[in-house]
Amino acid sequence: MTRSEKEIMFTQMLDDNRAIIMRVCYMYATDKEHLHDLYQETAINLWQGMETFKGEAKLSTWIYRTTLNTCISYFRKNHRHTDTASLEGLMELPDEPSERTSQLKEMYRLISSLRKLDRAIILLWLDEKSYDEIAEITGLSRSNVASRLHRIKNQLAVLANE
Repeated sequence: MTRSEKEIMFTQMLDDNRAIIMRVCYMYATDKEHLHDLYQETAINLWQGMETFKGEAKLSTWIYRTTLNTCISYFRKNHRHTDTASLEGLMELPDEPSERTSQLKEMYRLISSLRKLDRAIILLWLDEKSYDEIAEITGLSRSNVASRLHRIKNQLAVLANE
C-alpha cells in the first residue's frame, strides 16, 4: 500500500469513526483545548497503529481501545489535567432550551463525576456495546463489567436524586 493510499484510508477511517473518538475524548477532557489535544493524540496513535491492526477484533473495538488507552496515558503523562470538569461546555448541544437538552446536560454532568474507568464503561454501555465488547475494550472480565455497570447505574441514580 502506498503512503497516499494509506492516508486516504486513514482519513476515511477517522471520518467514519469521529463520533466514537469524540465521545471517548469528551469523557476525559477538561476543556475544549484538552478535547482537541486528546483527539489529536488519538489520531496519531491510530495512524501509528494502523499497520499492526490485524482485524482480529472489530475496527470500532480497536478504535475504542486505542482512544481509551490514549486518554488514560495522556492523563498519566500530563498531570495538569487532573481536575474533573463539567462536560456541558464541551458538548455541542442545541442552543434552544428543551427537555432533551436539559437531560443530556444533566447526564454528562453526572457522568463527569465518575472515576475515569467508570466513565468509559458507562459510555460504552450507552453506545450499546455488549458486555463482551466492553470487556474486550477495557481489558476487564465480562462478569467484572456486569458488576461495575450495576454499581455505576446505582451511583448515577443516587447522584441524580441528590
